[in-house]
Formats: sequence, C-alpha cells, structure tokens
Amino acid sequence: MTLAEITATLSEVPVLLKLGLALRARPESYTDCIAARLERTAAKFPDRSAIVFEGREVNWGELNALSNRFVQAFKSSGLSRGDSVSLMMENRIEFVAVIFALNKMGITAGLMNTNLSGQPLAHCMAITQAKYCVFGEECKQAIEQVRLTGSPPEIAQYLFVPDSKDDECPDWASDMSPILVGDDVGNPPDTARNTHGDIALYVFTSGTTGLPKAALVSNGKVLKGATVSAIAGLRCTPQDRIYICLPLYHATALYSGLGGSVLTGASVFLRRRFSSSHFLAETREYNTTHFVYVGELCRYLLNTEQASDDGQNPLKTVLGNGLRPDVWQEFKARFGIDRVSEFYGASEGNIAFMNFLNKERTVGMSPVTVALITYDVANDEIVRDSKGLCSRVNKGDAGLLIGKISDRTPFEGYTSKEDSEKKILRDVFEDGDAWFNTGDLMKTVPVGFSLGIPHYQFVDRVGDTFRWKAENVSTNQVGDIINHHPQIEMCNVYGVEVPGTDGRAGMAALLLSPEGGQLDIESLSQHIVSSLPSYARPVFLRILPAMDMTGTFKLVKGKLRDESYDPEKVTDSLYVMKPGSRSYEVLSLEFARQIFAGNGGF
Repeated sequence: MTLAEITATLSEVPVLLKLGLALRARPESYTDCIAARLERTAAKFPDRSAIVFEGREVNWGELNALSNRFVQAFKSSGLSRGDSVSLMMENRIEFVAVIFALNKMGITAGLMNTNLSGQPLAHCMAITQAKYCVFGEECKQAIEQVRLTGSPPEIAQYLFVPDSKDDECPDWASDMSPILVGDDVGNPPDTARNTHGDIALYVFTSGTTGLPKAALVSNGKVLKGATVSAIAGLRCTPQDRIYICLPLYHATALYSGLGGSVLTGASVFLRRRFSSSHFLAETREYNTTHFVYVGELCRYLLNTEQASDDGQNPLKTVLGNGLRPDVWQEFKARFGIDRVSEFYGASEGNIAFMNFLNKERTVGMSPVTVALITYDVANDEIVRDSKGLCSRVNKGDAGLLIGKISDRTPFEGYTSKEDSEKKILRDVFEDGDAWFNTGDLMKTVPVGFSLGIPHYQFVDRVGDTFRWKAENVSTNQVGDIINHHPQIEMCNVYGVEVPGTDGRAGMAALLLSPEGGQLDIESLSQHIVSSLPSYARPVFLRILPAMDMTGTFKLVKGKLRDESYDPEKVTDSLYVMKPGSRSYEVLSLEFARQIFAGNGGF
C-alpha cells in the first residue's frame, strides 16, 4: 500500500466520527421525523431550489407550503393520525408533497409500485388495511381496475391528484386539484407529535415466498437512512443538486436521495424514469453534482455510444447499489466520478453496509454486528453441525449474510407476524440468539489499507428469489400465477445469468397438463403479460417431460439453473421473450449465441 492510499483513508475518519455521533441511539419516544426536517429546511432555505421537474421548479418554501395544503385537504377528507393510506403515483413534485403531508399527520403511507396491477396491487392495498387511496392521474387505469373487482373493500375513499390534466377526475374519486394552488396555511402542530418509533411507511418487498410483503419502516429508520446518505454517502451541501430517476416508492431514491436532500438543503433534479440518452445532457444543463443509481442504470450508460467528453460533466459522487465489480472502474473513469458510495441493505432489514472509505468494488463496511455463515447452495439450505449450530465461513469465502437482532439493531418486520418470523434465524451460534436472514451470499474482499475493518462484496441471492431490472422477484409468486394457466400442470421458476446484465433473468420450466394438448404459446404469453409486471415475467421458458422433486417434494432447481437456456445442453423445447416483445417465440441457437456473447439486447 502507498502513502497516498493511507492518507486518503485516514482523511475519511472525521466523517465517520461525525456519522457515529449523528447516529447515536435514540429511544422510540424521541420526537422527530423526515417531515419535521422538511419544515426546518424550508425555514432555513425558503428561496433555495428544492425540486426541478419537467420544466417546473419549486423552492423549499413552496414545497413545504404545498405539503401543508395537502395536509389541510386530507384532514377535510377525514384522514387522521394512525390511518393507513395507499399511495400510487409516479415521480413528480406532488408525490413528494403528499409523502411529507402524510408524514406530518402521523399517517402511514403504503408505497405502491406503479408497475403493479390486478391481484398483486389489490393484495398490497389490502395487507396494509388502507382506508384511503391517494393516486395520480397517470395511475387511474390500474386503480380503477382494482376498484371494479371489489377489492380491497376497506378503501373508503379515493383521492385523485391530477398530472397532465388529459384525464378528468372519475366520479368515484375526490379531486385534489383545488388545493394545488393557494397560500401557505402554515405547518400543522401534528408534526411535532411524531416519534422515532411511529411507522411512517409500508415499503413492499417480494421476500422469499408468495405475493409482496409490506415491510414496516419507522420514522427513525427513514431518518437513519437519510442521515447516512447526507453525511457519509452523498456528502452534499445546499449548493449541490441530486439527480434522481429511480422510483420514489423504493427506499434508495426515497431515503438516500430525497432524504439526503432534505437534511442538507441540496436541490433535486427529478425524473419520472431513467433515460440513458438524456442523462449526460441533463446533468450538464441542470448542474447535477450527485446521482442516485442502481447497477442496471450504470450498465445502460456504459452501453451508450462513447464520446470524448463523457467525463466533462458536473458529477462528482454517485450513491446506490448493484454496481458490478467488473465495470466499476470503467464507469468511474468514463464519467469522471470521484466517489462511488456503493451500499447494501434491504427495506425490511436491520443491517446495512456502505463504502464509506471510497474503496474499489466493495459495498464497504457495516457499523453493526453481522456474520457470514456456511450455506449449501446446491441443496439451498443453511449448514448446521451436530449440535444444531451454524459456523462462520473462512476469510474470503462466500457465506450467507445475517445480522444480529438486538435493541440497537431491531428487526421491525412486516405487517404479517408469520412472515416476520420466517426471516429470523434462531439459535445460530448459541441458544437463544436471533439473527436477520438477508437471503444473500456475501464475502470479504481485500481493499488495501482500511483501518483494520473488513470490507464486503455481494456474491448472489439464494433461495426462492432472483433480481432482475433492479427488482427482487419471488419465484413462488411467479410460479403461482403461471400455474393458473389451464395448460400448465406445474412450473419451476428460477433465475439464470444473462451475460452483460445485472442480476438474473427469470426462467420457468413447465410441465404441461396431460389433458391440455399442444401448448398454446400465444395464450400463455397473454396470461403472463397481463398478470405480471415486466421485470417479473420469465424471459425464458423450458417445456419439461417430467418435473424433478426431492424426497420432501421440493422442486429441484440446481440442474435446471446450470443448464439454463443453452440449446446445446437442453434437448427440451425452449422459448424466449425478446426485449420489447410481449410474446414468447422459439429460442434459436443463433439468438442464444448472441445472448451468451452479451449481444441479446437485454
């Protein structure tokens, strides 16, 4: 190691000390919330830019005033502290104002994935026992579809927030248009009653089984994520601007991006969705100094045509997760990035990692107690010894990441106590201990001088999930939906690698019903497309003559995953849904070879 490396690492120590002080333990009764921070920032920087969005710009005073008008409107509609609300809206200024309004009132917001529709959407609304639904004009069709099915019956009122104004408020909803203009009605007294222990959000995660689960997210957890981002991740100031194009219903964009801006007064350039062709031009036009990413976006940017001036932009720090180690340095060099604040965490988890020391190709270190335990990937199970206890892996070996559950690192869980218990490992190293099971394999990696603190690298997901297009997908949920097609006897869903992409694409091995006849691939395509969001649809299908199962009737995935979609290894019929397509077609050897060469267009 060089003197320069040691000096650079030591220079990070003051930031770590500042972060440690800011994250000191607070009781659940401690009064604070992200909406209170908005009110403070609006009072301190009322005329500074808060959000730039589609040609509009609001300052902090205007954003807080809009949020206060939503508070007044929600109260008039009957909403009160302790209620639960389903919120479905694309990234825009009104979404931000609504989030803060609900938080000011002590109302829990269930953040609906705007890709959802039908049964999964109805399920998400139902498990949070939402009495109200706030939705954007752009999501009217999905909400109307759920409403017409009669579920969930708990929704007493639908509140409509206009967008382009191309579509009028339906007669079954209340129009929020009148409150979008007017004077500031002042901060409500309710904000001061919010505590760290109050549940601020329901953030949905696929988990390992079934339909999406609602993770309980307290005010304290939101503030902790925002604080880490503001002090040690983004490290922004009121003079900076953060580029956010990830959906705000995701924790990365909401806590780290928006939360980091609120705590520091940094402005936000907000986009509904990512565009690789507009990215660099917008960073320059709007002087965005920071970028919140997932690895998939970085890959898209690297796949754009390279220009000699790509590095001539105002970006200096990026924060996110999933940047692949093999493209890490290429991404930094091409776009002139000084700091990559890669992190690891889960919405429902009790642990997190961040690359605080600006090392290469690592999610960094964790300030809490974690362990990597031996995991049998082939049999998809944790290894326990004759006494029933687990063992830590050797240095550098991959192991299942777990986080100790304690008063300092509680597991807030899901709305379902049964689902919460499934994520807890007990009697791991000693009788009576409890650990959160992340479901991810990690390993420690050498990063040079690091103050003696181990640094980690993500390896893979295990069990019944795969990650595709920056979304975690439950194989059981996908399988349950495919099994409803009349020609399918049984299906086995798993993730497979696609060269040049992040995560794993979904693949479904299908056993046809004996009475079903020849597979109607168009009918199956329509069923899958209409029932699953794009990221959850299997990219590949394989038709099996028989379904292999273990002695305990568990579907065998290992061999299927290894053979994947290679026509030279698989004699069964293979199908693919090509990028941009909504139907499956036979996978040719030629196209399979294009995929393996990284040229499939995924």
